[in-house]
Amino acid sequence: MLIEERPLADAQLQALLEAAFAELVARYGPEGRSGVDPAARFLVAVDEGRPIACAALQQVDDRTGEVKRMYVLPSHRGRGAARALLKALETLGAELGHTRLRLTTGIRQPEAIALYESAGYAPIPAYGKYVDEPTSRSYGKALGR
Repeated sequence: MLIEERPLADAQLQALLEAAFAELVARYGPEGRSGVDPAARFLVAVDEGRPIACAALQQVDDRTGEVKRMYVLPSHRGRGAARALLKALETLGAELGHTRLRLTTGIRQPEAIALYESAGYAPIPAYGKYVDEPTSRSYGKALGR
């Protein structure tokens, strides 16, 4: 599996993001759809020439990055793509000078919660638009230097 950075305008990345949005809407309703900063850095996992997963790293401030849009095609789940993308985002964050990453996922995504917790992310207070959202769970992780 290859992980590569792609521009937001990339058609294959756009297809993965649309699939991610569709899954969020299916799990949470129309309010499950939210945007990602176009300045975010987007990564795509490619397996045998086919894009199978995506994720983004959005800058919050000089020290903090936010993981967004982690998504793996259902046909490729359970094969390590999400974990590889998460590790690549952590590496990218460290290269950008971030000392911590944060993310928010939802209670209807137990597989995401299990991934993040097993990768060392710990619960943090809800932030931003998630503060009053009972279906959201926020996590953070310090990045080593």
